[in-house]
Amino acid sequence: QVQLVESGGGLVQAGGSLRLSCAASGSIFSIKAMGWYRQAPGKQLELVAAITSGGSTNYADSVKGRFTISRDNAKNTVYLQMNSLKPEDTAIYHCAADLLVGLMVQPTRYWGQGTQVTVSS
Repeated sequence: QVQLVESGGGLVQAGGSLRLSCAASGSIFSIKAMGWYRQAPGKQLELVAAITSGGSTNYADSVKGRFTISRDNAKNTVYLQMNSLKPEDTAIYHCAADLLVGLMVQPTRYWGQGTQVTVSS
């Protein structure tokens, strides 16, 4: 089991930058991948960026070239650096972790509580 705590959300102007942090605790050695999702008002939950235990990354097309996901293994923390922010980036951002333990054949998903990002125009 893993607990995820997000921080770093807030209000920024268009074109500005923000860095989100997701600190993991618990069975951290069972984590196979971590990522960031977001949900804007009236919109579906969407994957923003993800990073695997092997270091592979992927991004939504809408954030490629602007956002960067990274990790600090010593601090058990994943970051999302968001540059050139746009009003359409406004959403609640959720950290997620996939765990694979024992004889499980499919990862179990854990979620953080979310942090609000608001980009003003």
